[in-house]
Amino acid sequence: MQRLNFPPFDFRFKNSENKLSIFDVIRKKFIQLTPEEWVRQHVVLDLIQTKGYPISLISVEKVVRINGMTKRYDVVVFRPNGEIFILIECKAPEIKITQTTFDQIARYNFQLRSTYLYVTNGLNHYYCQMDYEQSKYIFLRDIPNYEPNLLA
Repeated sequence: MQRLNFPPFDFRFKNSENKLSIFDVIRKKFIQLTPEEWVRQHVVLDLIQTKGYPISLISVEKVVRINGMTKRYDVVVFRPNGEIFILIECKAPEIKITQTTFDQIARYNFQLRSTYLYVTNGLNHYYCQMDYEQSKYIFLRDIPNYEPNLLA
């Protein structure tokens, strides 16, 4: 797999029937390794090992209903009360992150009401904080590290 713009992490791999899988510490199982999954697993370990977020507050690939349509988010960091703190969209490295990509996650988020949005293709990372009063997002250099009082 391609080297991504993250710190190096130790991953567990398994090869079965000529298909390579990677262990997901959130779902606690091996997942077929695709370019998007490679990015998602880097994001998850970055949240845990670099940013300090507890595994118990992270969710991967769950279905949500938005405007009557079924959508699936890539990664979410929750507040302890169950509200979404960070909504993360992962793309494969060959997918260019465009304004359209950001508009898509922002549209989902107007119903989900996350504090932060994070879009990455593993090479380029974009972070923003939502300003609901002004109906806009403010781009940031990074998302905050975990601090319990930050999520209160």
